[in-house]
Amino acid sequence: MSGEGLALIGALGLERLTARGWAPALVGGLTLGADPVAYAIAAAAQAQGRPLDAFTVRKQAKAHGTGQRIEGCFTAGAAVVVVEDVITTGQSAADAITAVEAAGGRVLGVLAVVDREEGGRAALEGAGHAVEVLVTATDLGLR
Repeated sequence: MSGEGLALIGALGLERLTARGWAPALVGGLTLGADPVAYAIAAAAQAQGRPLDAFTVRKQAKAHGTGQRIEGCFTAGAAVVVVEDVITTGQSAADAITAVEAAGGRVLGVLAVVDREEGGRAALEGAGHAVEVLVTATDLGLR
C-alpha cells in the first residue's frame, strides 16, 4: 500500500489489461487483498484520461445499511476484470466472480499481481476464466 507500489501496480496492471485486449468498465475483487490493486489501476486509468472505476466485494453482505455484497462503482451489466493481489488456491477470485455474476456483471477475466503457482491459476482457468498475472513465484525466485 505504499505510494510507490500503488503507482507501479496501477501502471503495470493497466498496461496488462490493454495488452490482453480487455476493456472493462470496472476492476475489483474480494476485500482486502484486491482493494489496493483495483484502486491503483483505476487511478492509473484516470491519469491517462481513460474511464475505469473500481469496486470491492465484501466477504459477506452486511446485515445493515444497503445489505449489498458489492460496494463502489459497480453496475449490473458492466464488463469487469476481477483483480487479486496474490493467487494461491484461486478461491478469493472465484468468490468475487460468483458475487459479480450474481449481481449481473460480466467477468472478462482475472488479473493478479502474483501467482504463487500453487494451483489457483489452473483452477480458475479450468473453470473457464482467463487469468493474467504480473509476476510468478518463480519470477521472484521463490520457487
